[in-house]
Amino acid sequence: MAWFLLLIAGLLEVGWAVGLKYTEGFTKLVPSILTLTSMTASVGMLALALKTLPMGTAYAVWTGIGAVGTAILGIVLFGDPSNFARIACIGLIVAGIVGLKLVS
Repeated sequence: MAWFLLLIAGLLEVGWAVGLKYTEGFTKLVPSILTLTSMTASVGMLALALKTLPMGTAYAVWTGIGAVGTAILGIVLFGDPSNFARIACIGLIVAGIVGLKLVS
């Protein structure tokens, strides 16, 4: 259950990171409310996962999911660069997440 909570927390991190772009500096009400709600839920679920998972592992996986998801959505939604080196580095982050799951 802790790993599932951590996955959801990471996906919510992606949501709030992308949401920040849509808030336009917290000047738009609805995106700002959704972003702040996603932030709160993400950290809350991380806290619940930390009840049973090692702190370093959980935090690294949480930020890794957030980084990978945000980078991919940046490419898809905002036209961020998608060259080979960038995709390879995203793949390395995914390998680190999988590795941490396998050894935990």
